[in-house]
Parts: sequence; structure tokens; C-alpha cells
Amino acid sequence: MHSPQTQLQLTDASPAGIRTDALVLVSCEVGDGCRLREGHGLPRGVAAAVDTALRAVGATGHTDEVIRLSSVAGVKAALVVVVGIGADPTAARGPQRPDTKERLRRAAGTGARALAGTAEAVFALGASSPETVAAVAEGALLGGYSFQTFYGTGKTAKAKAPLGTAYVHGLKARSADGKAVIARVEAVVAAVRYARDLVNTPPNVLYPESFAESVSRRATQGSGKVKVEVWDEAKLQDEGCGGILGVGQGSGRGPRLVTLTYAPIRARARLAFVGKGITFDSGGLCLKPGASMVTMKCDMGGAAAVAGAVLALAELKVPVAVTGYLCLAENMTGDLAQRPGDVVTMRGGTSVEIINTDAEGRLVMADGLALASEQTPDAIVDVATLTGAAVVALGERTLGVMSNDEELTAQVRAGAQAVGEPAWTLPLLEELRPTMDSPVADLKHTGEKSAGAMVAATFLAEFVGKGSDGQQLPWAHLDIAGPAFNDASAYGYTPKGGTGAGVRTLIELARSYAR
Repeated sequence: MHSPQTQLQLTDASPAGIRTDALVLVSCEVGDGCRLREGHGLPRGVAAAVDTALRAVGATGHTDEVIRLSSVAGVKAALVVVVGIGADPTAARGPQRPDTKERLRRAAGTGARALAGTAEAVFALGASSPETVAAVAEGALLGGYSFQTFYGTGKTAKAKAPLGTAYVHGLKARSADGKAVIARVEAVVAAVRYARDLVNTPPNVLYPESFAESVSRRATQGSGKVKVEVWDEAKLQDEGCGGILGVGQGSGRGPRLVTLTYAPIRARARLAFVGKGITFDSGGLCLKPGASMVTMKCDMGGAAAVAGAVLALAELKVPVAVTGYLCLAENMTGDLAQRPGDVVTMRGGTSVEIINTDAEGRLVMADGLALASEQTPDAIVDVATLTGAAVVALGERTLGVMSNDEELTAQVRAGAQAVGEPAWTLPLLEELRPTMDSPVADLKHTGEKSAGAMVAATFLAEFVGKGSDGQQLPWAHLDIAGPAFNDASAYGYTPKGGTGAGVRTLIELARSYAR
């Protein structure tokens, strides 16, 4: 079945005077209680009444707190929903806090989730600039995400539809700024939703061939500015992509490599995005425990992020050329499955000794990085649910950044911060490479056990080519193993299941090259 999604409208009408199902406001922590955030647009007396009601019910303003108030005098909405956004992010000491835009984005998502089953709501969160209005709109639409494609008739009857329409207060809908915000937010949100849908799709439905078909259809239905090329097993063999072929040979579903090319006229830069697309990871012959396989449909989150980002950049007409490489395979245990001790030859001729078949992602990515390098782009960024070690180091919500270029690292970190995706840098240390020496091949694909995320990135670095100056091309690796899939409860604008991690960071990074 079709999964309904929240729609977007903008308004600059007085929030208190709009007759609607719900009015969403935000509160900030103040001392032992809270107060409404400034800029809500309510008459002074109405705001004072809401503040009094919040004190009466013991509201704290803590992040994700939801307080429902009915029959508020002076407000035409049937229900007032007040969402907490926590403490002042500029506090001198304490834990790292999201900036104001991200706090508003998360609050809007929480409000949208709280209003599932509601036809419409006005979000008066104190946004007035195009950037803050866009943040609220993004949060509301992403919070209103639903994935009901595989619900049967019984489940469908009980399922709540997401919030129908979010009216975001702060800009005139028909103004130039308003139109620009709507266009940008809808393109970005569509990309994240698509990535979430791909991750959430069961692996018996989404496998390398069907993934490639989905992307091809999506590109055809979109702007028409993205060219898609698909390499099947025979073509991968001809092109020397031994990493992807080796991982995929244990599955009855053959591997694919999908190239998406967006090449606008007079592009200001050329970028390459490479995404890991293991549509299901059993671990291969180094079999995972059963409990660890349950979420392994998400192991293609990097490829989903790359696909969504490239298609969105084309929709937005960003003047930066981008080529996306989706490295798709299913890691299974069939008769021809790759074995520990095998040696495979990668794109470009480097031979690799296989040690652990459950470290398969870096093998498919190596072929993608080698292929991307041949076009000598200005920068290469790869995105992968690559290592459990990254989750151990950084937790479930923070993506790891590893790079050979400080300037690119700074750009990636700045892009991630701008869109509210927490990111942290891990080092690439020269002493890790010798631990990957092999007696029978150019290198093995594992190394020191205590630095798993960094070892994996060090392996990937071996396949990043050189530019015309003889130096290695600027490259950054994003390990999204933690944030790609939320196995816990929904929070902010992040649902349970696929999150679309990395999509907005890639889009913002490309936009930074345009600027």
C-alpha cells in the first residue's frame, strides 16, 4: 500500500487566529520550569495564559517533552501542543548541545509525531528567517514520515496516518523566500524519505537488481537530469571489480554497480559519492549470530544516502557535478560463497587476501573508490554502515569522519553541523597500515583489532587514486553504522527504523562547493 506523508504549507497569519486542529508551540527550560520561546506570534495575554498553564501542569521544557492544552482562551485551534526544546545551547559549560535551528527542527518533528492522525496543524515555533523556517518545515515533514507499504489489511485498519498538513508560520507562502524554502525543503525531505524507504524495505524485496531498478525509475520520474548506468555480473567481471563480485558470489541475487551522473552546465566543482549497498548481510561464511542479522537489511544505508542525495541535487539544480556509485551486493552463504583465505583482485589490479567474510563492506567500497578515482574529481566522499567499532566509539547517533584532507574534513563537519547530523573525526594513523600486510597478496582487508573503524578506513584509503599533481585525491569516509538505523523509540524527527542518515550532509556539502 501507499505510505501517506505529511504535506507542507507556509503561513504568516496570526497563529492564534487560525482555525485549525492544533497549534504547536515550543518551550525553553528556565530555572525549575519553562516558558514559551520568543517569536511565537501570540498576543501577550494569550502567551501569558499558556505560560501559566505550563506551570500548573509542572512542565519542564526538557527536550522532546510534549504538553497538550485544550480550550486555550484566545486561540482558535482546538488543541495547543507545547514541545520542549531544552536548555540554552550557548551555555558556557555542559554537554554539546544542538544549535537553535536543530532544536527547532527536532521540536517540529516531535510535534508532528505527537499529532499523528490529525488533519492539520500550525507550527509557530518562533521561526522568522528563511533558514529557521526551513528547519521547522524539515522537522515537521521528516517527523511526519510513515512506512506502511507492507501493512496487511488488519494492520492498515489500525494504523494512524501521519499528520496531514503542516502549516509553518514565519514566511508568506507566495513570497520569493517562501517559494524557495518550499522547493528546497520538499526536495531534501523527498530524498531522505526515499533513503528511509529503501532501508526499511524487506531484503526479500530489495536486493541488488531491484535496488538498481528502483533508482532507475526514480531518476526517470524526477528532473530527468540524472543519467543511470547499471553494471551486472558480466560487466563487473569485464571491468575487473573483484571486490563486489567476491562478496556477491554467495548469493542467488547477483551484484550490481549503479552509477548516477548529474552533470550541470558550467559546474563549479566535480564530486564523487560512493555508497555501500549490502542489501542483506548474513556475515557470509563467518556467519553472524541470529540476533545480529535482524537489522541487516539496513546495511545498504550508504548507497541509499548517495542515491537520495544525487537525485535531490539535480532537483535543486545545484551547479556542482556529482557522480554517485552504488556498490550493491548481498552477502550470503551459498555454494560459491567467498572463503577466508581467498584472494581477490580489485578494480585497478590490487590483490586482497580475505580474512573475515563479515568485513565485506570495505571490499565493495574499494571497487567503487577505485572507479570514482579514475574520473579525478575534486573530492570523493564515501558513505557506509561499515563497522560496529564506529558505534562503540561514537554511539548510535553520531557518524564518524575519517579523511586524508583537513580542508575536506572541515567542509564535511560543517555540512553535517548545518543540517543537524552529529559528526566526529577519527584519525587515520600510519601505524595501522602495516597490520594489514599479507604474505600472499598486496594486502589483507583486516588489521589491528582494537581500532576497527580506523583500520577499515585505512583499507579504503588504499583505493583512492591520485590526481594530476601526483597527490592522492581529497577523500573523506563517513561511517554511518550508528545513525543509519534506529532500533529504539522514535525521537525528534527521527523515526524507528531507517533514518536517512547522511543524505542531508551530502546535499549540504555539495551546496557548499556551489557557494
